[in-house]
Amino acid sequence: MDLISYPVLVMVFSFLVLALSARLGVFLGSRWCLSEGPVRADFGIIQGATLTLLGLIIGFTFSMALNRYDQRKNLEEEEANAIGTEYSRAGLLPPADAAKVRPLLITYLDQRIAFYEARRADELSKIDAQTGKLQADLWSTVETAARAQPTPIVALAVAGMNDVLNSQGYAQAAWLNRIPLAAWGMMIAIAICSNALVGYGLSDPKRETKLLLILPLVVAIAFFLISDIDSPRGGPIRVHPQNLLNLAQSLRSQ
Repeated sequence: MDLISYPVLVMVFSFLVLALSARLGVFLGSRWCLSEGPVRADFGIIQGATLTLLGLIIGFTFSMALNRYDQRKNLEEEEANAIGTEYSRAGLLPPADAAKVRPLLITYLDQRIAFYEARRADELSKIDAQTGKLQADLWSTVETAARAQPTPIVALAVAGMNDVLNSQGYAQAAWLNRIPLAAWGMMIAIAICSNALVGYGLSDPKRETKLLLILPLVVAIAFFLISDIDSPRGGPIRVHPQNLLNLAQSLRSQ
C-alpha cells in the first residue's frame, strides 16, 4: 500500500513514530544526563540547528507539493480550453466529420471529468482505457478529413485536436509527478532526530512529559498537509475539474 497517498495514515503513523522518538530521547537522557555548563550550551546549539533544519525541510517540501498542486490546476484549465477550442474548430471540418467529432468530444470530456473525480485504481484503469479509445477515434476522424481535404482550414481543426491530445498527456504526467520517496525519508529522519533531541534535552522529564507531545503533533499535522496536497486522489484537498464541468454544461446547453 502506498502510505504517502493516505494523509490520515501519514499523520497517525508519523505522530506515533515521533512520539516514540521523543520518549527514546528521554530514556537516553536519563541514562546519560547532560551536565550544566558548556556541554549543555553546545547541546542547545545542536538541538536548535536540528530543529531549524527540520523547519526548512518541511517548508521546502511543502513548497514542492504546492507547486505540483498548482500545476495540476493550471493543466486542468488548459485542457478545458483545448477541448472547447477544438469543439468550435470542428465546424471547419466537412459536415459529416464535424457531426462525428463533436459528440465524441463531449463523451471524451465526460471521461476527463471522471479522471479528475476518480479515487479507486480499478475505476481509473477503466477511464484510461476508454480515454485512449476515444483519442484514437477522434484522431482517426480528423486525419481522414485532412487526407480528403488537405486545406489550411482543415489543418486548424487537426492542430486543435493535437492540442487536445497533448493537454491530456501533460495533465497525466502532472498527476504522476509526486514528491520523491527519498525526500520523505530525509524529512522523516530529521524529524526523528529532532524529537529525540528534544526529549534528551528535557531538564525534568517527569514534570515536562506532556510537552513531548507538542512537537510530534505539530510535525505530524505538517506531514498530513504535505501528503494531502501532494496526493491527487487520497485526501480531501484535490483538484476539482470546475473548468471541465463548466465546459460540459456549456456544450450541452448548445
